[in-house]
Amino acid sequence: MPITTCIFDAYGTLFDVAAAARQAADEPENAALRPHWQALASHWRLKQLQYSWLRAITGAHTDFWQVTGEGLDWALEAVGLAGDAVLRQRLLDLYWQLQAYPEVPAMLRALKGAGLETAILSNGSPDMLDGAVRSAGLGDVLDDVLSVESVGIFKPDRRVYDLVGQRFGCPPEAVLFVSSNGWDAAAAAGYGFRTAWVNRAGEPVDRLPWTPDHILSDLTGIPELAGV
Repeated sequence: MPITTCIFDAYGTLFDVAAAARQAADEPENAALRPHWQALASHWRLKQLQYSWLRAITGAHTDFWQVTGEGLDWALEAVGLAGDAVLRQRLLDLYWQLQAYPEVPAMLRALKGAGLETAILSNGSPDMLDGAVRSAGLGDVLDDVLSVESVGIFKPDRRVYDLVGQRFGCPPEAVLFVSSNGWDAAAAAGYGFRTAWVNRAGEPVDRLPWTPDHILSDLTGIPELAGV
């Protein structure tokens, strides 16, 4: 069956989640962050994901913005900057303006030019995702932005992946699902999507019951995988 619909995770897949810490570290007033920004970005992202999993497992759902703030608080403490309220607010403000990876606009235009449907499926709350899409100028190359908030649980719960078929009326095998999270791509493969893991960091494959169909170093090969 040909691919009709390309679905993308947002954070770390289309949007560079390290961009907020990197940009803040370049600002003169945040000199204290400069030696630590890479560690902070790594801690922040890891805790953001861990807290989403723990909330899904325990049934303690909240929106992704709260999880993002809580992850940042842990990361700031871990690098010795927990008392800097101004820096904390600056990092949170920048998270609403994350940069898209350089290849993203052309890749999405190629998919849309070929008549495929495109959308985001993300843990992000609707207002967060709207801000990121607008900041990156991607609104005209996405058919929809789907948030877990409509089902009240984070990935990789199957109810999140169900949103794609409900929105686009397509069977799972007609979907190419793309994520920078190996666990997300694996779970989506188990759901029945065709999947691509964007493994920018060259990490090992997660030891899970399922594996992604394709592993890429960036998003430039997505149109080819989709049959464009």
